[in-house]
Amino acid sequence: MRSFIAFVALFATPLAAQDMSFTPQATETCLLKSGHGRDKSACIGLSAGQCMATADGQTTMGMGFCLDAELGYWDEMLNSGYQQLRAAMQASDTDLPTHLAIQADGVRDMQRAWIAFRDARCSFEASQWQGGTGASPAFLGCMMTMTAEQALYLMGVLSGEG
Repeated sequence: MRSFIAFVALFATPLAAQDMSFTPQATETCLLKSGHGRDKSACIGLSAGQCMATADGQTTMGMGFCLDAELGYWDEMLNSGYQQLRAAMQASDTDLPTHLAIQADGVRDMQRAWIAFRDARCSFEASQWQGGTGASPAFLGCMMTMTAEQALYLMGVLSGEG
């Protein structure tokens, strides 16, 4: 699976990436408008979609660039949310007896299992293209969507919405 991920990483960025641009503005605007306690899943893929609507974004390599760029946006949010939530759970566990101080480890274990599931699911999605040019966008689209969903979940738990 790692070799496939390395292949996708190489294929995801077009040779002319300097000619393409990505901005997460559509996603960020949607997240702000969705407000507290509302479903933010409709915001996933908006910026990648705008990027892919450009002439360069309609090629397989362009799609890879756009999807990978939004994946990076969500991955940063996921990592920030995970670090914040883990720290909050560690603080919450501090004064508890050892057998009850399980939240921080629970978050860590959940995240590790989720990463394995995400990677396997997205590799499966790509495999359905049987090595065709759609494999890379399928893989990156899956990674972007699943990473975004997990980031929103972690941020929701952190804010008391999840």
